[in-house]
Amino acid sequence: MTTAAMHIARTGLDAQDTRMRVISNNLANVNTTGFKRDRAAFETLAYQVVTASGAPSTSESRFATGLNLGTGVRVAGTARIETQGSLQTTDAALDLAVDGGGYFQIQMPGGQLGYTRAGNFSKTAEGMMVTAEGYQVMPGITIPPEATSITIGMDGTVSATIPGQTEATELGQIQIATFANPAGLQSVGGNYLTETAGSGPAALGAAGLEGRGNIRQGMLEGSNVNVVEELVDMIETQRAYEVNSKMISATDEMLQYVNQNL
Repeated sequence: MTTAAMHIARTGLDAQDTRMRVISNNLANVNTTGFKRDRAAFETLAYQVVTASGAPSTSESRFATGLNLGTGVRVAGTARIETQGSLQTTDAALDLAVDGGGYFQIQMPGGQLGYTRAGNFSKTAEGMMVTAEGYQVMPGITIPPEATSITIGMDGTVSATIPGQTEATELGQIQIATFANPAGLQSVGGNYLTETAGSGPAALGAAGLEGRGNIRQGMLEGSNVNVVEELVDMIETQRAYEVNSKMISATDEMLQYVNQNL
C-alpha cells in the first residue's frame, strides 16, 4: 500500500492553508485606505507518467489515453486585484484619491521610491506635503504657512490662496505613476508598493492623461475587498481543507487494515 495519496492530500492542506491566509489578510484590511485584495493562484505539481499516451499496447495497437498520476497542488503565487475601490468623501483639503489607474509617488527612507493608492496626506510644520509617516509626496510641494485654502485640480495642479493676493498661487503639480504590469509591484507594508523587474519602470505624468486616473480632492479610495465574496471563499477553503484532511484519515485507515490483515 502506497502513501502517495496521503502525500497528495498533505499538499492540498498546505495550499488551502495558504489560501486561507490570503483571505484572512483581505478581511483584515477591509477598512484600509487604498488596499487592493489578493487572490491565491493554484497550480498542479509534476505528473508521474506511468503509461504514455500513444505508447504501443501490443504489436499492432497503441494506448489512446495513457496513465498519468498527479502528485498534488501548490500555490503558485498571489495576484493583486486592481479594481477601483469606492471613493469616500472626507472634505479634507489634503485627502486625495486616484479615480482610475495609477499611484502616488512617495520618497521613502534610504532614497527608495514607493507607490501608494492611499492619499491621506498632511503637511509638516515647514509646509511640505507628506504621508502619515512623514514621507514626502513627490514631486516635493511646499505649502506656504499663510495659505488660507488649498485647491488641487483633477490634473494634480496644487494651488493656494495667499492673503493679499487676488489670484491663487500655483505651487506645483502632483504626478501619477503607472506601470506596464502593476500586478508585479512588491507590497512592502504600510500601504506602499515598490517597483520590481516584473512591474517595469514607473511612467510619470499628469493625472487624467495616457490612462492615468484623475485626482479627486477631499476624497479617499476605500478598500476593494468585498466581505461577502471573501466569506464565501473562506467557507469554500474550509470545506476543501476538511476534504483533504478526511483523505489523510481514510488513507491511514487503509494502511492500518493492510498491516492488520495481510
